Amino acid sequence: MTETSNNISRWQHFLSGLERAGNRLPVPAVLFIWLCLFLVVLSWLFTLMGTQAYLPGRDEPVVARSLLSPEGLRWMLTNTVDNFIGFAPVGSVLVVMLGMGVAEHSGLLKVLLERLVLAAPRVLLTWVVVLAGILSNLAMDAGYVVLIPLAAMLFAVAGRPALAGVAAAFAGVSAGYSANLLLGPVDAIMAGMTTEAAALVAEGYQVGIASNYYFAAVSTLLLSGIGVWVTEKLVVPYLGAENQKPVDSIAPLSAADRRGLWAVLAWTLVLGLLLAAGSATEGGWLRDPERPGFLASAVLQSIVVVIALYAGIAGWLFGRVSGRYRDSRAAVQGMETSMSTMATYLVLMFFAAQFVNYFAWSQLGTIMAATGAQLLQGLELNPGLLLLLLVLITAVINLFVGSASAKWALLGPVFVPMLYLLGVSPEATQMAYRIGDSSTNIITPLMPYFGVVIAFAQRYRSDFGIGTLVAMMLPYSLAFLVAWSGLLITWFWLGWPLGPGAPMLLG
Repeated sequence: MTETSNNISRWQHFLSGLERAGNRLPVPAVLFIWLCLFLVVLSWLFTLMGTQAYLPGRDEPVVARSLLSPEGLRWMLTNTVDNFIGFAPVGSVLVVMLGMGVAEHSGLLKVLLERLVLAAPRVLLTWVVVLAGILSNLAMDAGYVVLIPLAAMLFAVAGRPALAGVAAAFAGVSAGYSANLLLGPVDAIMAGMTTEAAALVAEGYQVGIASNYYFAAVSTLLLSGIGVWVTEKLVVPYLGAENQKPVDSIAPLSAADRRGLWAVLAWTLVLGLLLAAGSATEGGWLRDPERPGFLASAVLQSIVVVIALYAGIAGWLFGRVSGRYRDSRAAVQGMETSMSTMATYLVLMFFAAQFVNYFAWSQLGTIMAATGAQLLQGLELNPGLLLLLLVLITAVINLFVGSASAKWALLGPVFVPMLYLLGVSPEATQMAYRIGDSSTNIITPLMPYFGVVIAFAQRYRSDFGIGTLVAMMLPYSLAFLVAWSGLLITWFWLGWPLGPGAPMLLG
């Protein structure tokens, strides 16, 4: 056995131990109940100690708030329902699953995935899944609720571990969140916040939406390649022969199914033309008159609804034209079947929503972020090392504060001016933050869609828990963090622009 094989074997042994340790914890829903209780007590203790932190630009400190105080008890009681209903993953997942349920029930998804398996080389499937995950960031959170379950089905049809498909898609969607070949809403949000932070020391400085584009495009190619390597060399061997089966059971495409696919193609073209006419042109009926531009159009703002509508009608058309559906009741049955599988997910999301909102209301996450920022600010290091430390501290803070914009609202006003005065451009500081923010998304239960991934994975393995997911995703997180940080430092040393008119160094 070679040294490389020994290292991989030791790594798999470590992951197995991590999984066993993590899965000794209660089932995810019960775990979140205990975490809620722990957080209630912790907030009380921090309040007794007078824990607080100062944010840049504010005279008043952020003070820990006790959930056991009269105010906290009233807040928990009056906001329990709103915490659950307003939790982002709940509505998005349920709406998408209505449409996807019809597409799956009618047989459309199975037929499409089988054709893809037959058409593409085995290794290329992994690359397509990871790359599609990264590119799905353009549609905000749609990748979590659409691509991850599709990737699991694709791997299963191809005779590979379905959980490896979950891992590859989750890595692309979440750990590669700030890489892309196209510009999206996240770029606009980050550019606006960085411009405001830069104004503290350079009034009038503008950070463009494409300020990180060159670097993000190269990062897409780098991360998709690393994602394939981690999947094939570490995750698939770790999962073993789980769910693997021969692929020779795929049946030839029947004439009826072929007619159904032609109908779906026609629907795809019609919907695509309607959406393009309504959102891609000035004055389109899907454009917001008060916020002109494609990024603010109803298509991108409601992409989850668009996907559900497309999948539902496509599934119904396929069923009707292929003869699998005799009437519309079959489509409704597909929706009902899909919803019946979501019971475990809904229970988990209820308690996860309480925990995430408790953490935000107690302000403990904000205090942790501000403390980390002050620590980094106090280190007198050269700009390159400060960028690297910003990546690492952001990656750690991301384990406790999930929102990218919330963290940047805290860290941006500290590090953008500080590094600006050291000759580092705001665009470079922004990119360093985005690397740290993305890389550890996949290993923190505080990430809103963490429970979503567990629910999808439990379709293929009933005992799948938090320990399993963390063990499965840790190799991606570490590999992305190291390689992406290395690319940033290399880019910094070479002095290449991060995007159009966006140098790494000022002047």
